[in-house]
This record gives sequence, structure tokens and C-alpha cells, in this order.
Amino acid sequence: MSTPSHPETAARRDWISALAKARPERLAALMPDLPAHEMLRAPEIGTIMVQGRISGTGAPFNLGEMTVTRCSVQLAGGAVGHACVQGRDKAHATRAAIADALMQTDIAPRIEAEVLTPLRAEAASTRATRSAKAAATRVEFFTMLRGEDA
Repeated sequence: MSTPSHPETAARRDWISALAKARPERLAALMPDLPAHEMLRAPEIGTIMVQGRISGTGAPFNLGEMTVTRCSVQLAGGAVGHACVQGRDKAHATRAAIADALMQTDIAPRIEAEVLTPLRAEAASTRATRSAKAAATRVEFFTMLRGEDA
């Protein structure tokens, strides 16, 4: 069931997703210097249950557990950022939370241009490469009409 979404919520969901899916070393290269911040929730490692659905619309079923790291920070100006990333990388979760908080400040356009735009472009390139590899292995099945079926 989907919930109504405001444009600001959808935009934030988009940048949080891009930060969480980024390779940790790439995010660190794009954000080498972190601003002063206070840990509201220090990076914590835990697990979440991943659910799946048959054909995307069937009844949900538990697929298995996945390790995640979550973190919440507050910048000196008061902006609060949150992150939940796959794996056990505490630095990645911290950087993603700081980037989320920075996107809620007046330097958001700079973070968008210097961090998020490159991450989104790299993700799109990776998806295109993966899609091309999958398309190369695609098999087309067809049924021939037999003489007695005519």
C-alpha cells in the first residue's frame, strides 16, 4: 500500500536512496571533509527482514535477513540527517547521514551537484551495463504451428 507523498518527501527519499546505494569508497572520495556534527544515534549494525513478492503483486513472503548499519546526526546549524545502508560500514552510514542533513541546508545545491549528481550518473551507468549483459543472454521462445493443428 503506497502512501501519499509530498514533492519534498519524494525528493528526500530519492537522495537518501542514492546515498545508501553508493559505493562507500566513492562517497568518501566525494565527501572527504565532514562538517562538525553531533551523533544523535551512533552507527549501529543490525539486521532487517527482506520481503519478496511473486510477480511483484502476490502475497509477501520473508526472503531472508540482511545486515544494515543505521546512523542519525545533527549538524551545528540544527539540521538532522538519517541513513540506513546495507552492510557493516559505519563510516558509510555516517557520511550518508551527514549528506542527508546537508541537503536540508542552504548548501543543498552544492551537495546535489558535487555528490548526488555523480552518484546518480554512476548508478545509471552500472544499471545500463548490467541490463546490456542480461539482454545478451535473452532467449526468445516461439511456437511453430504444426500441420495437424491447422
